[in-house]
Amino acid sequence: MCLLCERYDKKVSILYENETVFVIYDGYPVSEGHCLIVSKRHITDYFEASDKELRDIEIAIKHMKEYLDKAFKPDGYNIGMNCGKAAGQSIMHLHIHLIPRYHSDCFNPKGGVRGVIPGKQKY
Repeated sequence: MCLLCERYDKKVSILYENETVFVIYDGYPVSEGHCLIVSKRHITDYFEASDKELRDIEIAIKHMKEYLDKAFKPDGYNIGMNCGKAAGQSIMHLHIHLIPRYHSDCFNPKGGVRGVIPGKQKY
């Protein structure tokens, strides 16, 4: 069984849920408060999501931002997903990373998500 499906089936540490998605903390967080917005339906990635799932993802992201703002007081956020093995996807179940960022978490964050390809972050 899929790791993320199993987490939902067992209702393990769910922070939030709506009709089509649920939220858990990332098991290997890159920052304090790093969480995952996960589709309840087992689909591979963003491009398989229905319009309803996409709307519920947006609602969950905004809800969790408010929660994380209060709980951890981050200075910014990265929102990202990996779609396909070539993009780094290792769990083939739609999940979106909501990553709180802090002024002290790296020397120079300029370029943000461009850093997924080494040497391409700085421009």
